[in-house]
Amino acid sequence: MIPLLAAMMLAPLPAVAMDVIKGELLQGWVLPDGNRVAAIRMTMAPGWKTYWRAPGDMGIPPHFDWTGSENLSAVDVEWPAPTVFREKNLTTIGYRDQVLLPLMITTPDKGAPVMLKTTIDMGVCLDICVPATLHIQGLIDTEATRAVPAIAASLAQRPYSAKEAGVTKATCTMTVTDGDVQLEASLTLPDAGGQEVVVIESGNPDIWVSEADTSRKGNILKAKVDMAHVGGATVAISRAAVRITVLGSKHSVDILGCTPD
Repeated sequence: MIPLLAAMMLAPLPAVAMDVIKGELLQGWVLPDGNRVAAIRMTMAPGWKTYWRAPGDMGIPPHFDWTGSENLSAVDVEWPAPTVFREKNLTTIGYRDQVLLPLMITTPDKGAPVMLKTTIDMGVCLDICVPATLHIQGLIDTEATRAVPAIAASLAQRPYSAKEAGVTKATCTMTVTDGDVQLEASLTLPDAGGQEVVVIESGNPDIWVSEADTSRKGNILKAKVDMAHVGGATVAISRAAVRITVLGSKHSVDILGCTPD
Protein backbone atom coordinates (compact mmCIF):
# COMPACT_ATOMS: atom_id res chain seq x y z
CA MET A 1 0.00 0.00 0.00
CA ILE A 2 1.03 3.63 -0.50
CA PRO A 3 2.66 5.20 2.61
CA LEU A 4 0.46 7.96 4.08
CA LEU A 5 3.00 10.74 3.46
CA ALA A 6 3.49 9.63 -0.15
CA ALA A 7 -0.27 9.66 -0.70
CA MET A 8 -0.42 13.21 0.68
CA MET A 9 2.33 14.29 -1.70
CA LEU A 10 0.44 12.80 -4.65
CA ALA A 11 -2.78 14.65 -3.80
CA PRO A 12 -3.55 17.96 -5.55
CA LEU A 13 -1.85 20.86 -3.79
CA PRO A 14 -3.01 24.47 -3.55
CA ALA A 15 -0.83 26.92 -5.44
CA VAL A 16 1.02 29.50 -3.36
CA ALA A 17 2.46 32.85 -4.40
CA MET A 18 6.21 32.45 -4.61
CA ASP A 19 8.99 34.91 -5.23
CA VAL A 20 11.65 32.19 -5.15
CA ILE A 21 11.21 30.90 -8.71
CA LYS A 22 10.84 32.73 -12.02
CA GLY A 23 10.18 31.32 -15.47
CA GLU A 24 10.81 32.66 -18.98
CA LEU A 25 10.25 31.39 -22.49
CA LEU A 26 13.26 31.27 -24.83
CA GLN A 27 13.09 31.40 -28.63
CA GLY A 28 14.81 28.45 -30.27
CA TRP A 29 14.93 27.47 -33.92
CA VAL A 30 12.95 25.86 -36.73
CA LEU A 31 13.68 22.21 -37.46
CA PRO A 32 14.04 20.87 -41.04
CA ASP A 33 10.54 19.34 -40.83
CA GLY A 34 9.01 22.70 -39.88
CA ASN A 35 8.49 21.89 -36.20
CA ARG A 36 10.18 24.03 -33.56
CA VAL A 37 12.57 23.95 -30.63
CA ALA A 38 12.13 26.40 -27.76
CA ALA A 39 12.88 26.28 -24.02
CA ILE A 40 11.68 27.30 -20.59
CA ARG A 41 14.28 28.62 -18.17
CA MET A 42 13.49 28.42 -14.46
CA THR A 43 15.60 30.49 -12.10
CA MET A 44 15.34 29.98 -8.36
CA ALA A 45 16.50 32.05 -5.42
CA PRO A 46 19.94 30.96 -4.10
CA GLY A 47 19.81 27.54 -2.48
CA TRP A 48 16.29 26.70 -3.65
CA LYS A 49 15.61 23.66 -5.81
CA THR A 50 12.80 22.13 -7.80
CA TYR A 51 12.01 18.60 -8.92
CA TRP A 52 12.74 16.44 -11.96
CA ARG A 53 9.87 14.68 -13.79
CA ALA A 54 10.28 11.72 -11.37
CA PRO A 55 11.15 13.50 -8.13
CA GLY A 56 11.84 10.59 -5.80
CA ASP A 57 9.70 8.81 -3.25
CA MET A 58 8.38 11.96 -1.53
CA GLY A 59 8.86 14.68 -4.17
CA ILE A 60 6.25 16.73 -6.01
CA PRO A 61 6.26 15.92 -9.74
CA PRO A 62 5.90 18.95 -12.04
CA HIS A 63 2.76 19.19 -14.16
CA PHE A 64 2.49 21.18 -17.41
CA ASP A 65 -0.84 22.43 -18.78
CA TRP A 66 -0.66 23.82 -22.34
CA THR A 67 -4.30 24.94 -22.52
CA GLY A 68 -4.77 28.11 -24.59
CA SER A 69 -1.75 27.57 -26.85
CA GLU A 70 -2.23 28.17 -30.57
CA ASN A 71 -0.72 26.29 -33.54
CA LEU A 72 0.45 23.56 -31.21
CA SER A 73 -0.42 19.87 -31.42
CA ALA A 74 2.19 18.40 -29.04
CA VAL A 75 5.05 19.42 -26.73
CA ASP A 76 7.78 17.11 -25.47
CA VAL A 77 9.75 18.42 -22.50
CA GLU A 78 13.39 17.30 -22.73
CA TRP A 79 14.90 16.89 -19.27
CA PRO A 80 18.64 17.38 -18.68
CA ALA A 81 20.15 14.86 -16.27
CA PRO A 82 19.12 15.88 -12.73
CA THR A 83 20.97 15.95 -9.43
CA VAL A 84 20.28 13.46 -6.64
CA PHE A 85 19.82 15.25 -3.30
CA ARG A 86 20.48 12.99 -0.33
CA GLU A 87 19.22 14.30 2.97
CA LYS A 88 18.48 12.65 6.30
CA ASN A 89 16.12 9.72 5.60
CA LEU A 90 15.11 11.27 2.26
CA THR A 91 16.33 11.21 -1.34
CA THR A 92 14.89 13.62 -3.91
CA ILE A 93 15.84 14.33 -7.52
CA GLY A 94 15.86 17.68 -9.26
CA TYR A 95 17.68 20.91 -9.98
CA ARG A 96 19.14 23.68 -7.82
CA ASP A 97 19.30 27.41 -8.66
CA GLN A 98 18.52 27.17 -12.40
CA VAL A 99 17.37 24.70 -15.05
CA LEU A 100 16.71 25.12 -18.77
CA LEU A 101 14.10 22.72 -20.18
CA PRO A 102 14.15 22.35 -24.00
CA LEU A 103 10.75 22.00 -25.66
CA MET A 104 10.23 19.99 -28.84
CA ILE A 105 7.12 21.57 -30.35
CA THR A 106 4.96 19.91 -33.02
CA THR A 107 2.88 22.37 -35.03
CA PRO A 108 -0.03 21.71 -37.41
CA ASP A 109 0.77 24.84 -39.49
CA LYS A 110 4.50 24.59 -40.15
CA GLY A 111 4.89 28.11 -41.52
CA ALA A 112 3.08 29.98 -38.74
CA PRO A 113 4.23 31.23 -35.31
CA VAL A 114 3.25 29.41 -32.12
CA MET A 115 1.51 31.14 -29.24
CA LEU A 116 2.70 29.08 -26.30
CA LYS A 117 0.86 29.25 -22.99
CA THR A 118 1.63 27.00 -20.06
CA THR A 119 0.80 26.69 -16.39
CA ILE A 120 3.40 24.70 -14.46
CA ASP A 121 2.51 23.32 -11.03
CA MET A 122 5.57 22.16 -9.12
CA GLY A 123 7.30 21.94 -5.79
CA VAL A 124 10.16 24.18 -4.66
CA CYS A 125 12.33 23.45 -1.65
CA LEU A 126 14.80 25.05 0.72
CA ASP A 127 14.47 23.89 4.32
CA ILE A 128 10.88 22.92 3.57
CA CYS A 129 9.07 22.11 0.33
CA VAL A 130 6.10 24.16 -0.82
CA PRO A 131 3.94 24.13 -3.98
CA ALA A 132 4.35 26.86 -6.60
CA THR A 133 2.74 27.74 -9.92
CA LEU A 134 4.32 29.44 -12.93
CA HIS A 135 2.30 31.03 -15.73
CA ILE A 136 4.40 31.49 -18.87
CA GLN A 137 3.37 32.58 -22.33
CA GLY A 138 4.94 34.06 -25.43
CA LEU A 139 4.97 34.09 -29.20
CA ILE A 140 7.50 31.77 -30.82
CA ASP A 141 8.02 33.27 -34.24
CA THR A 142 11.71 32.98 -35.05
CA GLU A 143 12.66 31.89 -38.56
CA ALA A 144 16.21 30.94 -37.50
CA THR A 145 17.36 27.42 -38.31
CA ARG A 146 20.64 27.54 -36.38
CA ALA A 147 20.64 25.98 -32.91
CA VAL A 148 20.69 28.35 -29.92
CA PRO A 149 23.81 27.47 -27.86
CA ALA A 150 22.15 27.50 -24.43
CA ILE A 151 19.31 25.24 -25.56
CA ALA A 152 21.66 22.95 -27.48
CA ALA A 153 23.86 22.65 -24.36
CA SER A 154 20.86 21.61 -22.27
CA LEU A 155 19.86 19.01 -24.89
CA ALA A 156 23.41 17.64 -24.69
CA GLN A 157 22.97 17.16 -20.92
CA ARG A 158 20.20 14.61 -21.37
CA PRO A 159 20.95 11.07 -20.19
CA TYR A 160 22.51 8.69 -22.71
CA SER A 161 20.17 6.37 -24.56
CA ALA A 162 20.40 2.66 -23.81
CA LYS A 163 22.36 2.14 -27.03
CA GLU A 164 24.78 4.99 -26.31
CA ALA A 165 25.43 3.66 -22.79
CA GLY A 166 26.06 0.08 -23.90
CA VAL A 167 22.94 -1.50 -22.38
CA THR A 168 22.70 -5.04 -23.72
CA LYS A 169 19.76 -6.30 -21.67
CA ALA A 170 16.90 -4.84 -19.60
CA THR A 171 14.41 -7.25 -18.06
CA CYS A 172 11.56 -6.79 -15.58
CA THR A 173 10.08 -9.38 -13.24
CA MET A 174 6.73 -8.54 -11.61
CA THR A 175 5.12 -10.04 -8.53
CA VAL A 176 1.50 -9.15 -7.69
CA THR A 177 0.23 -9.10 -4.09
CA ASP A 178 -3.27 -7.84 -3.18
CA GLY A 179 -3.43 -5.78 -6.36
CA ASP A 180 -0.07 -4.08 -5.82
CA VAL A 181 3.06 -4.88 -7.81
CA GLN A 182 6.69 -5.42 -6.90
CA LEU A 183 8.88 -4.92 -9.96
CA GLU A 184 12.51 -6.00 -10.16
CA ALA A 185 14.60 -4.73 -13.06
CA SER A 186 17.84 -6.40 -14.12
CA LEU A 187 20.06 -4.26 -16.33
CA THR A 188 23.23 -5.31 -18.11
CA LEU A 189 25.34 -2.18 -18.62
CA PRO A 190 28.70 -0.64 -17.66
CA ASP A 191 29.00 1.19 -14.34
CA ALA A 192 27.66 4.76 -14.53
CA GLY A 193 29.91 5.81 -11.66
CA GLY A 194 29.63 6.34 -7.92
CA GLN A 195 26.55 5.39 -5.93
CA GLU A 196 24.13 4.73 -8.77
CA VAL A 197 20.49 5.69 -8.30
CA VAL A 198 17.86 3.89 -10.37
CA VAL A 199 14.50 5.56 -11.01
CA ILE A 200 11.67 3.43 -12.38
CA GLU A 201 8.56 5.05 -13.91
CA SER A 202 5.45 3.06 -14.74
CA GLY A 203 4.17 5.24 -17.57
CA ASN A 204 0.94 5.89 -15.63
CA PRO A 205 0.73 9.02 -13.43
CA ASP A 206 -1.87 7.32 -11.21
CA ILE A 207 0.63 4.71 -10.07
CA TRP A 208 2.87 5.50 -7.11
CA VAL A 209 6.38 4.03 -7.33
CA SER A 210 8.68 3.67 -4.33
CA GLU A 211 12.34 4.56 -4.19
CA ALA A 212 14.35 1.70 -5.69
CA ASP A 213 16.52 -0.71 -3.70
CA THR A 214 19.60 -1.00 -5.92
CA SER A 215 22.57 -3.35 -6.10
CA ARG A 216 25.31 -4.02 -8.64
CA LYS A 217 27.45 -7.09 -9.30
CA GLY A 218 29.83 -6.68 -12.20
CA ASN A 219 27.89 -5.47 -15.23
CA ILE A 220 24.52 -6.41 -13.72
CA LEU A 221 22.59 -3.62 -12.00
CA LYS A 222 19.40 -4.64 -10.18
CA ALA A 223 16.67 -2.40 -8.85
CA LYS A 224 13.47 -3.31 -6.99
CA VAL A 225 10.42 -1.06 -6.44
CA ASP A 226 6.90 -1.34 -5.08
CA MET A 227 4.00 0.05 -7.12
CA ALA A 228 0.46 0.89 -6.01
CA HIS A 229 -2.49 2.67 -7.60
CA VAL A 230 -3.25 6.00 -5.89
CA GLY A 231 -6.96 5.23 -6.07
CA GLY A 232 -6.62 1.73 -4.68
CA ALA A 233 -7.33 -0.02 -7.98
CA THR A 234 -5.39 -3.05 -9.18
CA VAL A 235 -2.07 -2.09 -10.75
CA ALA A 236 -1.60 -3.00 -14.42
CA ILE A 237 1.87 -2.42 -15.87
CA SER A 238 2.99 -2.55 -19.50
CA ARG A 239 6.66 -3.46 -19.79
CA ALA A 240 6.85 -1.38 -22.96
CA ALA A 241 5.77 1.72 -20.99
CA VAL A 242 8.27 1.23 -18.16
CA ARG A 243 11.05 3.84 -18.15
CA ILE A 244 14.25 3.21 -16.20
CA THR A 245 16.81 5.94 -15.55
CA VAL A 246 20.23 5.23 -14.06
CA LEU A 247 21.83 8.28 -12.45
CA GLY A 248 25.58 7.95 -11.87
CA SER A 249 28.49 10.27 -11.13
CA LYS A 250 29.99 9.78 -14.61
CA HIS A 251 26.81 9.83 -16.69
CA SER A 252 23.12 8.95 -16.70
CA VAL A 253 21.21 6.43 -18.83
CA ASP A 254 17.62 6.48 -20.11
CA ILE A 255 16.14 3.04 -20.84
CA LEU A 256 12.72 2.89 -22.51
CA GLY A 257 10.89 -0.38 -21.95
CA CYS A 258 11.94 -3.74 -20.58
CA THR A 259 11.33 -7.38 -21.47
CA PRO A 260 10.21 -10.37 -19.38
CA ASP A 261 12.98 -12.04 -17.42
